[in-house]
Amino acid sequence: MEIRQLKSNDAESYLAIRLEALQNSHEAFATSYGEEKNQTENSYHDRLSSETTFTFGAFIDKQLVGVITLVRETLVKLSHRANLVAMYIKPEARGKGIGKLLVNSAIGQAAQLDGLEQIYLSVVTTNQSAKQLYLATGFEVVGKQLRALKWQDRYYDEEQMVYYLK
Repeated sequence: MEIRQLKSNDAESYLAIRLEALQNSHEAFATSYGEEKNQTENSYHDRLSSETTFTFGAFIDKQLVGVITLVRETLVKLSHRANLVAMYIKPEARGKGIGKLLVNSAIGQAAQLDGLEQIYLSVVTTNQSAKQLYLATGFEVVGKQLRALKWQDRYYDEEQMVYYLK
């Protein structure tokens, strides 16, 4: 298994896993498949080349099986913060420690960014495995947002979590 930061030449693989994530785990993401399905590979080239966004991928036999993205805030008053988003592991690759490796890669990247002190994330309260992973890697719950997401007349609550680098 290989964990590495994705680059613009990984855009096609990233687009494929992103669309799979939105179809298979629609309740876990703010973006819907319908909103994202018309994105082009070129739009992901830009995301994967950004200086404030770091996407890590897990590869098994050269196949992308998991992703996570760290996004640094750019506003001056928020520049000490980053957000962890778009975490997804293909079902057949779950239970192998890939999630922990991806989260730790993002935390490692964050620790290298000058002035960064905190990493935030939101997790749907029904996603017990993700919540356990984040708690096990050092995140702590700092709040709960009721009815945070709504999909097809169903509401999903989210917990906000934070990891303090300093």
